[in-house]
Parts: sequence; C-alpha cells; structure tokens
Amino acid sequence: MMRPNKTSIPHPPGAMVTPTEHAFRPQSEATPGSMANTFRILIVDDDPSLRRTFPHVLARPDRIFDECGTIGEAIARLEHEHYALILLDYRLPDANGLGLLDWLVEHRRDEAVIIISGEDAIDAAIGALRRGADDYVRKPYHVAQLQRAVDGALHKGTLEKANKLMSQRLKASERLHRYLVESSPDLIFTLDGAGRFTYLNPRVKALLGYDRSALMRRPFTTLVMPEDLDRIDSLLSQPSSLPGESFNVELRLRRYRGGAASEGDSITVSLTGIPMITQEDDRRVVGLYGVARDISERKRAEEIISFQAYHDQLTHLPNRVLFKDRLELAIAQAQRRTGALAVMFIDVDRFKLVNDTFGHAEGDALLRAIAARLSATLRRGDTLARLGGDEFTVLLPDINQPEDAETIARKVLEALSPPITLSQGQFRATVSIGIALFPRDGSTAEELTRHADVAMYQVKRSGKNAYRFFDPDLNTRHRDRIALENDLRSALARNELDLHYQPQVSVVNRRIVGLEALLRWEHPVLGPIPPATFVQVAEEVGLIGEISAWVLERACAQVAEWHEAGIALPRMSINLSAHDFHRANIVSTITECLGRHALEPAQFEIEITESIMMNDTVGVAAKLRELRSAGISVAIDDFGTGYSALAYLQKFPVSALKIDRSFVRDLEGPMTNPIISAITGIARGFELELVAEGVENEEQACALRSLGCDVMQGYLFARPAPAAEAHAWLLEPEQLFRTLDTATQRDQHTGLTA
Repeated sequence: MMRPNKTSIPHPPGAMVTPTEHAFRPQSEATPGSMANTFRILIVDDDPSLRRTFPHVLARPDRIFDECGTIGEAIARLEHEHYALILLDYRLPDANGLGLLDWLVEHRRDEAVIIISGEDAIDAAIGALRRGADDYVRKPYHVAQLQRAVDGALHKGTLEKANKLMSQRLKASERLHRYLVESSPDLIFTLDGAGRFTYLNPRVKALLGYDRSALMRRPFTTLVMPEDLDRIDSLLSQPSSLPGESFNVELRLRRYRGGAASEGDSITVSLTGIPMITQEDDRRVVGLYGVARDISERKRAEEIISFQAYHDQLTHLPNRVLFKDRLELAIAQAQRRTGALAVMFIDVDRFKLVNDTFGHAEGDALLRAIAARLSATLRRGDTLARLGGDEFTVLLPDINQPEDAETIARKVLEALSPPITLSQGQFRATVSIGIALFPRDGSTAEELTRHADVAMYQVKRSGKNAYRFFDPDLNTRHRDRIALENDLRSALARNELDLHYQPQVSVVNRRIVGLEALLRWEHPVLGPIPPATFVQVAEEVGLIGEISAWVLERACAQVAEWHEAGIALPRMSINLSAHDFHRANIVSTITECLGRHALEPAQFEIEITESIMMNDTVGVAAKLRELRSAGISVAIDDFGTGYSALAYLQKFPVSALKIDRSFVRDLEGPMTNPIISAITGIARGFELELVAEGVENEEQACALRSLGCDVMQGYLFARPAPAAEAHAWLLEPEQLFRTLDTATQRDQHTGLTA
C-alpha cells in the first residue's frame, strides 16, 4: 500500500492555518539531532475540518502530525510507522474505532489512544477504555480539555517507555551478571550468617570436584585444609564477626576425588571476602560474598623461583645467599644464648684434574656424589651449602667445644674415603677443610667464612686431605700471600725479575758444559723472594705462563748476546713447570723463540720434573718427541725423588738425568751410595747424560766422581749469579775449580788422597 505523502506546514504565531489533508509539522527551533525526542501523533477522523483543526490546537515544537480518514488507512500507516498517540474517532466509514483498538492489542502495539466521539452513551466510553483506550473525549469538546487529554497521554506514554527501558536494562544487567557469575573462572559463593553456603557458581565442580548441591548449607570451613584453619576459621565460621570491609587471605582448599575428599590433594586460592551488611541503622553483617581464585600454578612458580634464588642448581644445596642468611641468624641466636658455632670451608682436592681429564659432566657427577656424602654425614640442623665450583661450606650451630667440630671434620674425611664410581671409572675424592669458631675467630658471617677459607688454604698447602682450625697467625700469612700475589702481577712491568746462571761443569775435563737459567725476584721492599715461594704463587694465580715466556725470551736473548761477543756456550738449561708443559703450543713457542734469536736448538735443554710425566702420559710423550725431533735436549730434574719408574724412561725420549740434591747432601748415608750407583747405572744403560745437583764440598765431588758421575753443579763451583759474572766464567772457566784444587792440594799435603 502506498503511504500518503507527508509535508510540513509552517505555523507562525497569529497566522491563519488553512486545513489540509497532509501532515502538519510545526516549525521548531530544535536541532536535527533532537528529532529522537519528538512525538508522532496520528489523527484518524472522517471529518476533514476536524483533521485540519487538531494540529493547530495541539501544536508543540516536539510534535509531528499525520492524518487519515478511515481505519484501513490508519492500519496502513501503522504497519510502517510508530506513533506516540492516536486521536481516534469512534465512528468511521469503514469500521468502528474499537476495531483499531483490537488491532493494536492483537499486534502488541504500545501507542496511546484517545477516543474522540459524539456518543453520549456511557457504554461506548466503557467499551473503549476496556479495549485499551487511554482516554475518552466527547464531542463537542473544549480545546483545553483536549489539550489536557493529549498532554496526559503523552506524559504517561513517556513514563511507560522509560519504565520499560529501565526494566529491559535491568533484565539485561541481571542476565549479564548471572552470565558473568556462572561462567567465571573463579569460585564465587555466598555464605549466611553462620558461615554456610547459600550459593556457589558452577566453577566449584571443575575447581574442587564437588557438586553444588552437595555443598549447599554446609560450612565453608569443611573445605579448608587443617593447616590453614587457624587463618580463616574465625572469619568464616561466624561472618557476623567480620569487619565492615573486605579482606583477602591465601589458603588451601580440599579437592574431592572419587568417594571422599583427599587429605593431601588441595589447591591454593586467593580468597577475597566482602561482608553483606544490612541497610538499617544497626548495619549488621548477615553474610559473606566470596571470590576464590586458583593460584596454585602461581604459588608453584613462586616456589620454584624462590628455590632457584636460594639454592644451587647442580646439587640443590643452599647457595651462598641462603648460607649467609642462615649463618647470620645462627650468630644472632648464639649471641643471645652466649653460645658457640662453627663454620667449615671445604674444598675438593684435585677437582680440576677430573674436569680436565673426563669433562665437566663427570665433574658435575662427582660434585653431586660428594654433596650427598657430606649431607649424610652432618647432624640435623646443620647447613651444607655450595658456594660455587668445588667449594662447600658447613654451618655447625650449637657447638659446645672445638672438639665437636673436629669430630664432624673427621667424619667428613672418612665418608669420602671410599671411591666414588663415575661413568669413566672410580675416583677417590679428598677434601681440605678449614674451621672457624664463633666467637673466637670472628663475630660476623663474613669474618667466619673468610677465616675458615684461610685455614682451608693452609691445609691445601700442607698436603690436602685434612682439616685445620683457624689461627690468627694464618690470617697474617694469608694477607702476606695476597700482597705477594698482587706484587707479583706487576713485577714484570717493574723489571723486578731477573735471571741468574749457575754453571754445570765437567770435573774430568775442567770445563763448563752448560748453564742453568734460574729465575730470581728482587722485591723492592721485602728483598729477594725465594723461587720456591713465588713460582708456586705464579702457578696458582695463573701467572706462570707469562713468566715462563719472559724467562725463555730473556735466556735466548742472553745466549745470542754471548754469541755475538764470540763466546761459545755449549748448552743453556731452562726449567718448565707442569702448567707450562701441558700447554698445547709449548713446543712451537720454544722453537719460535730460538728462531727469532737465530739460535741452534742443540744449544738448549728443557728441564722437567718426574711428576710431569705421570699425568697425560700420551700427550707428554708426544711433546717430548717433538722437542727431541727439533734438536732440543730434555732432562729430568730432581731425578729419584718422584716415581722413577724405568718404564717411563723407555716411553719418554729424554737425554739427561739430574740427581736430586737430597741424595748428594746425604752422600755419607748408608743408602745413598747404592741409590746414586743405581741412578748412574740407569743413565749408563739408557745412554743418558748424568748431572749431580747441589754439590757443596770436595768430599761430595770426589764421591760422585768415584761413583761414575762427572758433570756436577753446586756451590762448590759457583753460586747462581747475574749474567755479567757468568760472562766471566765463560771467559775463564778455570776459576770455578780453584776451591776444588785447593782442597785437593790440602788433602795431598796431609796424605788424605792417593
């Protein structure tokens, strides 16, 4: 059906309005956006004059009028438009106005309807009102009466729409709230004044395994683990005692599995409780609204992070941070009780050997095995910690006397005595233990740990696999040692190191067959530092490589200088430590240095100790063969004091043996002559040169000579001296034999020699 055309007719004040069949829209000052607040009014009357009159008498800026003359036309408009008000004539050409009322009811329309009728019978008005009309105005009507009826109907309609919208919004809000509550990932519940459930959302099934119906009217505390009841019982058993504000608490709730709640199965929740309070003057708490969020994963993550922060990843023992914390707490407790405690510093002996030989995986396995044995040895309440690497510390609280700590130290050593089985074989682990006592050896955690470390270091230097208590003198020596380390690091830069030379002479041929280069350190404050002292320090702090490179360079430069001066030097001997010899590039380092100074390899000899040959036999043998192939001699220094296995002499291509000075010093002892005779026989059998060290008097020289040893080195001939003095020896070697000649002449004069 075609909709009638609608147009607006201006309605200026005081102007005559010509009635029209078209829509009447009074001119308004309203903005376009205000059309949402306008009222559309439909006039249904078969009298054209009345249709023209109504818009004028009822005109408002917020009203728009449409008009038609029949019920059919009205329905056609209503099918396409919605109106706030219908002014309906009672009798129309095609039907009674009541028919339109019935149509509105049937189609659930909410338009307000005012019946305008000339019927005087009260039944007409009653029928119209029963069918849903909002008002009934009889013709002829007063304009003011009609205006009041229209204003009232529109106001009523506005209120009803507002109420309907409010109701819709409230229902939507309730639906949304219920949806949010019912589908929440958190457990949401309410409790009555006795702490019993009155509501639970479905999350309780997935979270705890309970059906909602099984928990209704039951106390909340039945879900709480016994260990956590003291934190929540007073709050939830009687919500009437709750404070007037929300609270939050963490606790564990039982999970239901199968037929009963599991005693050990639980989840950790963060519970937020909001008291439900009456609005009366007394403001009573009548229940509780609660939200419980599962934080089990978060708590587990926090526990893991906390454990990692305070424990060693390899052994799972407390780390340095946790140990320090426990030690400080133990010190505070001991101070209050006037008690004592002990700190043990434990270092694994020869651990680097395991790592270097078998790899870090085996080293880790060894540390775990040692940690397990140490843990099994200690008392309940003691703390074993791993500081890092191969270092462990032990806190021994409640020590009554030093002997208690000593007993535990012995147990530790005994526990480690059986071999530890690794994938590569068995390993016998030993440890060095330093012990510091509170309050005797310190009052702080840092002091006790440091002093125990100092005592442990002394055990290391004394032979390992033992324990030692801290002594103040140890601390002094430790400080001196640290100072020595620091000074040694800068000794090269300050030109404090120097080489002295000691001749090796042939007694029979009365000539110099070689010089041994000996390292010396003249400290600017302490004076001469014994090589046995600072070489060991250099090895322990990693300076030996740099120092050995300097010695090699300096010795080569000195030999080159003597050659340029026309002095022929048979051989220069240089000592290498085990740290030097185990470097992969040691052979190339030596040959390159000789090449830089244009020296013949036969002019040099490398001295090594027997102990070098015991470790990495295959690698050492390969390096020795490289040296010998390059033309460089190799001598075993201090021969006879170590392993001295003949098998090693067969494997290693050495060229000389040096008899240790201890055998020469005790030459008059009952077993010395057989030992030297044996060494002499070994050298002769393997066609090795033999050199005796530490020859200090003519008796020793004569005895050695009689035993078949010709080449000697010692104070009898010359002390180690700077290059200038060695230069004089090379020019006039006879001066080295004056002491021996004088003694020989004396003996001949007295008849002591043949």
